[in-house]
Amino acid sequence: MGVVPVNQQVPLNWRSLPKPYAGRLMNLPPGVITILLLIASNVFMTFAWYGHLKHVQDRTWLLAALISWGIALFEYLLQVPANRIGSGVYTLPQLKIIQEVITLGVFVPFSLFYMGQPFKLDFVWAGLCLLGAVYFMFRS
Repeated sequence: MGVVPVNQQVPLNWRSLPKPYAGRLMNLPPGVITILLLIASNVFMTFAWYGHLKHVQDRTWLLAALISWGIALFEYLLQVPANRIGSGVYTLPQLKIIQEVITLGVFVPFSLFYMGQPFKLDFVWAGLCLLGAVYFMFRS
């Protein structure tokens, strides 16, 4: 297929998706599909990057890395199509900022509820900084 320039819509073969999902996904705007895929991707990414700290900390780092790579495969299976679809709607910097906002939005609950870390006001300040970044990336 070759390299697709940023902001050029990448055709998605909806027939390759399982039947129950293809119909519902086709009704959503590409920008929404992008965000939903990035959220799902980020859940896998967060577990791949940090889940081993809770579950396999007593094992070798190599085993932790192999487990993380296995989880990260699912992240990439969602993230690559998300960015390809999103490149037809958003600019590259906008895609990056969307990803960073989603990352914080997934990481904070993961950190608090799954990993049992205490809430810190720094989460709020980081979120406000990201809102500023969103403003600057989407204002023009």
